[in-house]
Amino acid sequence: MNKIIQSNKKPLPTLISGNAGLPIVISNAGDRATYRYIEFFTAQIRNPNTRRAYLASTTKFFDWCQEHELSLDNIHSIHIATYIEVLQQSELSAPSVKQHLAGIRMLFDWLVTGHIVEVNPATSVRGPKHVAKRGKTPILTPEETRQLFDSISTDTLIGLRDRALIAVMVYTFGRVTAVTSMKVKDYYPVGKRWWVRLHEKGGKRHEMPAHHTLEQYLDEYLDAAGIRDQAKTPLFRTFSGGRKHVLTENPMMQTYGWQMIQRRAAAAGIATKICNHTFRGTGITTYLSNNGTLEKAQQMAAHESPRTTKLYDRTNDALSLDEIEKIII
Repeated sequence: MNKIIQSNKKPLPTLISGNAGLPIVISNAGDRATYRYIEFFTAQIRNPNTRRAYLASTTKFFDWCQEHELSLDNIHSIHIATYIEVLQQSELSAPSVKQHLAGIRMLFDWLVTGHIVEVNPATSVRGPKHVAKRGKTPILTPEETRQLFDSISTDTLIGLRDRALIAVMVYTFGRVTAVTSMKVKDYYPVGKRWWVRLHEKGGKRHEMPAHHTLEQYLDEYLDAAGIRDQAKTPLFRTFSGGRKHVLTENPMMQTYGWQMIQRRAAAAGIATKICNHTFRGTGITTYLSNNGTLEKAQQMAAHESPRTTKLYDRTNDALSLDEIEKIII
């Protein structure tokens, strides 16, 4: 049986004021367990999206443990396996269940290395089998992407910003969080060409040359904004002042980016239900359809595995549709 290892009390981080929202199972385990739990989310996980997902997963699990009168020192693999079965019987998809298990397993690893518990009860638990050969991210055709770019008015600074931001996602295969967190200095010259620098997940710095169209869009936006000499400030910023659209010094967040592309897509008359990752998939698919290699696409997208890159590839969709149309009845 796992046993909570006692230790001297340490001051708690102020992330959770008054321990509001802290799982009872964790708070009942003492100050050291509480400190380690909070530290997991504040120090161990860098990506804010992963942090939110894992916080939701572990909170839901510990709430379930509380309902079944389990304490941190008597949670075993059979309990976690039972919980995973409960999730599978709910409306959660297999990938979502696997994400829940990943969050629980990673947290217990952190508790083990912090000498809060002796073993990780989630290590031997297996999630549902799920093999994805084709991603769900909707993409645009090159014609639709050009339609979107052309529909954005460049008479205003906000239009120039939006066009440049979308172009960075399309031509660099960059994640929206990496693009919206760019600084002005992350667009820089190397010889006769300009390059872009993205800070991707896991602290990875990804650099690549800018497509000539991307150069044009970024140059027009920077010149109009007058921020080229403000190297350490956000590249893509929010606006204030209502219709006056006054450029601020605040970075554009992921949520604002999503709202922006929804507005732009609707105004362009694009029926495809797009998301922030749409442009990543659009860029990868267009590159591969023009005889690009999967190896280079993986490198450009900063993916660890080519299987991840392949999930964004829709080059076979047109072939499938052509074959379907041969069913002439």
